[in-house]
Amino acid sequence: MNVAIVFPGQGSQSVGMMDTWLEHPAAKAVIDEASAVLGTDISELCRDEVALARTDVTQQSVLTTDVAAFRVLQAEGIEPMAVAGHSLGEFAALVAAGAADFAPVLQVVCERSLAMAAAGDARPGTMLAILGMPIERVIELCDDARGDDILVVANENSALQTVLAGELPAIERAEALAKERKSRAIRPNVAGAFHSPLMAPAQPRIDAALAGITFRTPRVPIVQNVTAEATTDPDVIMANMRAHVISGVKWVATGQTIAGLGATAVIEAGPGDVLTRMAKRDLKDLTVLAARSPAEVASAAATVRG
Repeated sequence: MNVAIVFPGQGSQSVGMMDTWLEHPAAKAVIDEASAVLGTDISELCRDEVALARTDVTQQSVLTTDVAAFRVLQAEGIEPMAVAGHSLGEFAALVAAGAADFAPVLQVVCERSLAMAAAGDARPGTMLAILGMPIERVIELCDDARGDDILVVANENSALQTVLAGELPAIERAEALAKERKSRAIRPNVAGAFHSPLMAPAQPRIDAALAGITFRTPRVPIVQNVTAEATTDPDVIMANMRAHVISGVKWVATGQTIAGLGATAVIEAGPGDVLTRMAKRDLKDLTVLAARSPAEVASAAATVRG
């Protein structure tokens, strides 16, 4: 099978999520490297529910777990023909494709998480997931609810799941309109309006952190959130990563691009199975597998090898 590997982002974390990966030497090496970079035992932080709820700890931990899962897949002989990552997961995709090394990417994510938290304080906002409504109708709802406030489509997650981000009055209007139009609306527990113009105060700090990385030509294409297009151009990768925090996540189109590249299987590497569940609904012609533990990696590897 032609395998694409995708990486989950913030929201996939769970308490103790690194413990099972510590049992595999390839994953443990990643976790140990992260602990050395951060100056603290990151696996221990993941056992602390209060600590894991912090944006900085969450982002560092999910990235580390994503990369640890990928290294175990590599140890099983699985090399992707393309990679992608949802929001924060795109940083793991950079490492998996060989566009950048793990340690400097982790350092960028540390800065990113702090910058996003500060931006959320400077320009308050939140997010709203609309369920059961096609994207075209969500765009109409967004336009109807916006008024004079900022409100944008932040995540096009699946055919029937779209997330808005914006200022609270507009989010409240969108929530009411969704109810009127017979769709579910859920507010995720987030500290800001991620992937929207309200994250603009984070941009200078993120740009400065990214400037410390020289992206290499990746071994395989990366399908990036901002464009949903596959690229191996380091300049394009940098430009899209700079725009990442203020731009929407085009995940539906990302899946379509992956299928168009010739993938016949998709493996989600990292904590949780959010991307797996969405892909099973939207990419019905592909084999879709989760790799949430070394045991699941072994099972996924056996499946794609046939």
